[in-house]
Amino acid sequence: MTKEWNELTKMTQGKPIVVERVRLVDSDIAIEGSFSLPPLANLSAEDQVFVMAFMRCDGSIKDMEKLFGISYPTVKNRISRIARQLEFVEVTKISPQEEVIDALEHGDITAEEAVRRLSE
Repeated sequence: MTKEWNELTKMTQGKPIVVERVRLVDSDIAIEGSFSLPPLANLSAEDQVFVMAFMRCDGSIKDMEKLFGISYPTVKNRISRIARQLEFVEVTKISPQEEVIDALEHGDITAEEAVRRLSE
């Protein structure tokens, strides 16, 4: 985690922020508007470090116990607390027919192939 990000986190004191200008690295191109931060960026610096460590440990709670010197229940509780702060996208499974129609609409398959798959 960068020093700048830690300073920003301290300044905002965990309050929501909106980014109004984005500049492409090594470019004079800048975009202005109202941009929300990604959900992980809204976590406290401490929680972000925990999430990054969890990813580095390939999701191993046992490795997290060793790394942070905390118990299994503490790791689980912390993961649950962080998860509650994040919005999750609800994933719905589409039917095979919808998959065929989607593939046809995107030009991935021909009409003949769509008819063949739908008749199966």
